[in-house]
Amino acid sequence: MLSLMRFGNEGNDSDIQDRRGGGGGGIAKAGLGLGGMVVVGVIALLLGKNPIEVIGAVQGNQAPRAGTNRAGRAPSPGPRDADERRAEQLVRRATTDIQNYWQTALPQQTGGQSQYQRTQLVLFADETRSPCGAATAQSGPFYCPGDQLVYIDLSFYAELARRFRAPGDFAQAYVLAHEFGHHLQKLLGVEPRVRALQRQNRAESNALSVKLELQADCFAGVWAASAARRSMLDAGDIEEGLAAAASIGDDRIAQMGGRRVSPERFTHGSSAERVRWFRAGMASESIRACDTFGRGTLSP
Repeated sequence: MLSLMRFGNEGNDSDIQDRRGGGGGGIAKAGLGLGGMVVVGVIALLLGKNPIEVIGAVQGNQAPRAGTNRAGRAPSPGPRDADERRAEQLVRRATTDIQNYWQTALPQQTGGQSQYQRTQLVLFADETRSPCGAATAQSGPFYCPGDQLVYIDLSFYAELARRFRAPGDFAQAYVLAHEFGHHLQKLLGVEPRVRALQRQNRAESNALSVKLELQADCFAGVWAASAARRSMLDAGDIEEGLAAAASIGDDRIAQMGGRRVSPERFTHGSSAERVRWFRAGMASESIRACDTFGRGTLSP
C-alpha cells in the first residue's frame, strides 16, 4: 500500500482549494436529478462532447435555490466518513508530491524551456462551478483549462473501488497524477493546440481527445516511476495503478453500460491503450516517451 507517511509531506494548504460546506462556489440549482445527470452524460459521450459542458449548459437554464444542493441539503462541510477522511489525507499529500516532482522534473526534461507553474486541487462536495461548466460528483475528477484547476469530489474514490473494482491508495494517486498531467499539457501548449485542431476538424475531435488523454496517462506513469524510485511504493501498488487505468477505458465503460463498443466514439482510449501508455511513462520516467500523437514531439 502506498503509505501516507512515505510522501514525506503533510500536504501544502496552498495546493488545495476547499469548497466543501457551501462557501466556495457551491451550485444552488434545481432541476436535474441523478437520473437526468446520467442520461445527459451518456448523450454527451455519444456525441463526443464534454459531459461537464453539456450538463452545465442544461443547468444554466435552471432556477436557483440558494444554499442547497439538488437533494435540498447543505453541501458536506468535510469528509463524509472515515474512508473519505483517509482519502483527503492522501489527496493532499499526493497533490503536493506530484507538483513538487514536476517543479523539478519539467525544467530538467525540457532543457529549461518549460517551467512548472503550481496550481490547486479543488475539493468539493456534491457540486460546484467551474469555467468548464457545472461540476458534480457524477462528473468525476477533471482538469479545467479555463482556470487551470483540478476538481474532485472524494466520493469518486468509493465509486472507483466499488463500481470499477479499482481500490487502493495508489489507484487514487494515479487518478490525481493523470489530472495534473492535463495541467502539464496546458503549460506545454499541447492542450490549446489540440482544442484548435478539434475546432478546425470536427471529424478528428474524438481521436485527438483520445491522444490527449493517453498522454496524460503517460505523464502519470512518469510521476509513478519517480515514486517507485523514491521507495514510496509497496509490491502491488503498480498493479493498482494499472487496474485503475484499465477500469476507466472507454471500452470497459461501454460494456458496463450494456452498450456496443464503438472505438470511433472513444474520448479517453481503450483499457489496453491506457495501460500501455501508463507503462510507457513508467518505463522511461521521461515525458519524451509520451508522444501519443506520433509526430516526434509532444504536440500534434
